[in-house]
Amino acid sequence: MLKMRFLPSKATLKQRVLYDREAENARLQALISLTLEEKRERFADLIDENVKDFVPSKMAKFCGNFWDTFHKPPKERKYVQKLDLNILIYCLLSFFIKTLDNGNISNAYVSGMKEDLNLYGQERNLFTTLFNVGSILGMVPSQVVLNHIRPSVYLPSCEIVWSGLVMVMAASKNANLIYGIRFLLGFLESCAYPGFALVLGSWYRPDELAKRMTLYDCAWAIASMFSGYIQAGVHSSMDGLSGLAGWRWLFIIDGLIGMPIGLLGYYAVADFPVNSNVIWLSQQEKDFSIVRMHEVGRKPPQDLTLKRFLNIYKSWRPYAFLWPWVLFSVCDTTSYFNLWLKSLGIYSVEKINVIPTGGYALGLVSGYTYANLSDRFRTRWPFLMFAVFACFLGNLLLAIWDIPFGLKYFAFFCPNIGYPLWGLMLTWSAEIFQDNAELRGIAVATGSTISNAIQAWLPLLIFPTTEAPHYKIGYKFTTALNFIEALGVLNFLYLSKREARRKGKVMNKFGLMVNAEDAAGDIFRDEGSLEGGKTSIVNRDFEKKGSVEVAVSQIELNEIEFEDEKQVRME
Repeated sequence: MLKMRFLPSKATLKQRVLYDREAENARLQALISLTLEEKRERFADLIDENVKDFVPSKMAKFCGNFWDTFHKPPKERKYVQKLDLNILIYCLLSFFIKTLDNGNISNAYVSGMKEDLNLYGQERNLFTTLFNVGSILGMVPSQVVLNHIRPSVYLPSCEIVWSGLVMVMAASKNANLIYGIRFLLGFLESCAYPGFALVLGSWYRPDELAKRMTLYDCAWAIASMFSGYIQAGVHSSMDGLSGLAGWRWLFIIDGLIGMPIGLLGYYAVADFPVNSNVIWLSQQEKDFSIVRMHEVGRKPPQDLTLKRFLNIYKSWRPYAFLWPWVLFSVCDTTSYFNLWLKSLGIYSVEKINVIPTGGYALGLVSGYTYANLSDRFRTRWPFLMFAVFACFLGNLLLAIWDIPFGLKYFAFFCPNIGYPLWGLMLTWSAEIFQDNAELRGIAVATGSTISNAIQAWLPLLIFPTTEAPHYKIGYKFTTALNFIEALGVLNFLYLSKREARRKGKVMNKFGLMVNAEDAAGDIFRDEGSLEGGKTSIVNRDFEKKGSVEVAVSQIELNEIEFEDEKQVRME
């Protein structure tokens, strides 16, 4: 019998699919035990010489204002670009196609599916409800699965099955098949948002992360903008082709786009630095990635036992995160803009659909602006507060309602200005929870589960269709929630600072609070030391702006310490 050499052995399959925690921990300890000089010698091919004297060109400086890789030294820039071209691009494409399909179910409904399948009852609402049920049931379990199966295997596999099911919807003859498929799509898609956020947060430093996390999150806005245009193009050019209605072709095209994206994931998703198997990184670059993220203080994944899982919910951390995160989602009122436009009776159907896309474009611009400034100043909460204020202002004006026409337009666009809330909160939580990789994924999954569950019924109460576009309770309710949302952001800030003080953490050169033993030297720089229990700030980009943030953060810590000591004396 011929030996089938092209089939991998059982041991190889296990290595490619599962984790080897013992080997990962041994590799981590071996690398972090190296001295600063040994690290620089080992990674000499990846570290630029005389980096403190590096001065980018004028064009690079200008472009660096928009994307950080342009003002990085050549070797560092090449490494980060590798991450962008693989991990980031795949995350964007995957989230884009999923959001596109979610929008296309509505587009298909108004483009012939309703008449072809005789959908004159509550079928459209049930399509959404069953999708949300699948997503709710799969969100947290998917993060547990990712603790045992590599993201480079699980995420693309879900993508491929998802793409196949989307194409099957094109063969639907009644609503029953779509009900089952929509539930499965929600379940398969549930791993994507928190899973990709976990992977992205494991590879990028604080001066890089917010832009990429927000760009990933903004893929939703990009897909929402293009969904209507794609449906219009497919319907006008392919309706009746090969005897298929245009809405059926829409699902086929979605699936055909998603299938190669899923296959790309097996190549592009790099798992985590401590256990990456990708071929586009050399072994030296993989080891370098481990040291690079260890310097930030980002801990690698560990086995998620039942005890560790339950302990996550016994601390303040998930609840402080859930407070603002859930309210971000509940307070989203962007979908009611077109109802007001339609009620005016002065716009065509095309304009009613096109005008709100300007809000998505505004969200992209504001999202990138917040993220860019957040990365440059190495702080998250002030920009989160500004975004919450934009949502608060818009909802407050709409709660008043009787305002000038132009001001009402502005009010409807305000929530789009506050859209970057999710990306910034993802970034902030990745940094505050960087000592617990499992918490980073489970917190986002839990928050999304609760948000989806609330959104399944709350809008029916506060934004009833019969009251559109002037709702008696809706905008007043979301205005109040926006205020509570802001308190949630400040509470998260306070509790994270208090925990850092009580655990004796120090601030590293990136402005993050870490255990003293984790405040390592910087292999990119010419110096890096711990002085008097605090980390000296030597990062090139952090010397001017970052030192201000460090000083502010230290003042905040001192104030918290003073308040706690005062409370102890009173007691």
